[in-house]
Amino acid sequence: MRKMPQGQRGFTLIEIMVVVVIIGVLGAIVVPQFMSRPDQAKVTAAKTDIQAISTSLEMYRLDNAYYPSTQQGLEALIHRPTGTPAARNWNPQGYLKSLPVDPWGTPYQYLNPGVRAANGGYDLYSLGSDGVTGGEGHAADIGNWGG
Repeated sequence: MRKMPQGQRGFTLIEIMVVVVIIGVLGAIVVPQFMSRPDQAKVTAAKTDIQAISTSLEMYRLDNAYYPSTQQGLEALIHRPTGTPAARNWNPQGYLKSLPVDPWGTPYQYLNPGVRAANGGYDLYSLGSDGVTGGEGHAADIGNWGG
């Protein structure tokens, strides 16, 4: 058997427990901050989608002089719409390849004329993580009005 030199010794159980408690306290403080990041990423993704759809709506308006009506909806960006206002110069290639859904799996909402948009424009929005109108924080509506 080998003996340890006098100057060396191992950690005591108390020293190891103190380190484990310190790591646990740090984890309890740091982990919740990182857990909110997925929600923040979803909000950012929804804002990016809204901006892309808004760009497609602007191209639609440039070609047809009007935005699609609420009844024509965002589907007018993919398939030639029927009804009023008529899409006389609708681009045969469409304006989007497909309609995205928000990061929570719900279709984006579209109203024309809008209720919250400036100058009587359209409202384009996600209902947020809770899927219902209103809400706060990550459950708040996210729209082209800046919400």
